[in-house]
Amino acid sequence: MTAPASQLSEKALAAVPAHIAIIMDGNGRWAKKRHLPRVEGHRRGAESVRKVLRAAGEVGVKYLTLYAFSVENWNRPKEEVDTLMKYLARYLLKEIPELDKNNVKLEVIGQIHRLPEFVQDQITKTKAALAKNTGLTLVLALSYGGRTEIVEACRDLAAKARSGEIAPEDIDEKMFSDHLYTRNFPDPDLLIRTSGEMRVSNYLLWQISYAEFVITPTLWPDFGKPQLFEAIEEFACRNRRFGKL
Repeated sequence: MTAPASQLSEKALAAVPAHIAIIMDGNGRWAKKRHLPRVEGHRRGAESVRKVLRAAGEVGVKYLTLYAFSVENWNRPKEEVDTLMKYLARYLLKEIPELDKNNVKLEVIGQIHRLPEFVQDQITKTKAALAKNTGLTLVLALSYGGRTEIVEACRDLAAKARSGEIAPEDIDEKMFSDHLYTRNFPDPDLLIRTSGEMRVSNYLLWQISYAEFVITPTLWPDFGKPQLFEAIEEFACRNRRFGKL
């Protein structure tokens, strides 16, 4: 069933996922189809972020995690990466009033130390400006890779075992989860990928073990409230058994 643009069905409202993770794919293809520079696709993609944030907050989503920049993205042309970093810092500054008005809190996960200093500084300032908010938590995955996250958790645990702080047999799923970037957030209930690609692209590999997947052919700059609600409607129709009958 496709949801109306302005509202969810009663069934979907009763089953809104607490945590939605999104792989925002298709900015470059969107721009190419229109004979525009790739950065214009990223600019329009930021407008989609604003629309989706508003819609998610309206229906009570608690966490929205967006795959904004992967560790693999560092291999893109330097000019494009530099432009993306400048645009990211500008977005984090410009969106403070909008995010604050909508009671949004900001968190960031990934190898933040690899980001340019001016981006790190703006992240710190934006997080501080929104720290008092109690609504939806926007989690930006920046310089993020699922395998990297898991390796870093293994290193932390190995160091603690070597120092005697923990015994190897003490390590269980909860302890491992507590050493991931996402230790302060619940695992995603719903993973949405735009642009129709059928892969997870090294995103939240541990955390999406029991997430429901919704793949849409819509390119990210064309994704908004109607598409988000359609994904939530589909999620509400799933039977989540978690391995049980």
